[in-house]
Amino acid sequence: MSEKINSGRFFEDFRLGQEIVHATPRTVTVGDVALYNGLFGSRFAVQSSDAFARSIGYSQAPVDDLLVFHIVFGKTVPDISQNAVANLGYADCRFLKTVYPGATLNAVSQVIGLKENSNRKTGIVYVRSRGFDQIGDCVLEYVRWVMVRKRDEAAPAPREHVPELPKVVTPDALGSACPPIDAVAYDTALAGSPFRFGDYRAGEKIDHVDGMTVEGAEHQIATRLYQNTARVHFNQFTEAQGRFGRRLIYGGHVISLARALSFNGQGNAFHIAAINGGRHVAPLFAGGTVFAWSEVLETAEIPGRSDIGALRLRTVATKDKPCADFPYRTGEDYDPAVILDLDYWVLMPA
Repeated sequence: MSEKINSGRFFEDFRLGQEIVHATPRTVTVGDVALYNGLFGSRFAVQSSDAFARSIGYSQAPVDDLLVFHIVFGKTVPDISQNAVANLGYADCRFLKTVYPGATLNAVSQVIGLKENSNRKTGIVYVRSRGFDQIGDCVLEYVRWVMVRKRDEAAPAPREHVPELPKVVTPDALGSACPPIDAVAYDTALAGSPFRFGDYRAGEKIDHVDGMTVEGAEHQIATRLYQNTARVHFNQFTEAQGRFGRRLIYGGHVISLARALSFNGQGNAFHIAAINGGRHVAPLFAGGTVFAWSEVLETAEIPGRSDIGALRLRTVATKDKPCADFPYRTGEDYDPAVILDLDYWVLMPA
């Protein structure tokens, strides 16, 4: 096989401390934003309307936080997870700077952990990835861990190290990607919800009610939008011979669906400030219908900010099972319908 092609890294190709500069800087356009909205139907007013965004202090409508995340994530796939079995989780994800259409994003990752699995066929790779804009400012930083195939089962494993990761991003780190806003000018009628930060309490659970069925075509369009090249999402020829016999829906697609569904009940949660942790509990396939509910884990004031407050949310997404009074666990195990368990911070006007 030609040495000029990129077949992706296998587990034994990674080394602790290795830094990887990812290819293909990507300029985010208003066309990308419109396509993203068409695919997921997100209705948060700040990201939907230049006029609304300007009225509270933005220069224009910012790019949806998850679109930024997916584009940066997509840069990393050819080098990190091209040969992945599954993306397993996230931690310490912080949105650090507002991104507007016209910004150019690129990504760099560092390998911070490695652990071979007992079957010696795969291993877990931990990376810290950073997304930068065209002037070199870091706009996003996160850790993820992914199960990657070995090229040769007999190959010696890299030196093992499992990193210690923070369980929660602290409130003092939450405000940097949100400029000061005029909370008085924030029009809750136009935003679609009368409920502000002070109306939510820890322990409150919200069934987001609506369901959204995933189509294979829209998933492929979305994943191509992010230039994500993972074979498990695109190549039915190879996946037909795999353990599921069909392509997997990209886990980030589920996150965006759950976020869009969460508008019903959290319409003023206009900005994702951080992702504390998350698990793709089970796979999703085309034709499945996604439902979601959220629990308010805690509320927090942000030091030096009186215009916004932060809600720490746990959003659980399911497939083909509505979430009213949903028992997401049975003993120590997840209910088979659970596909996503996400712990994150959102910002709301005070």
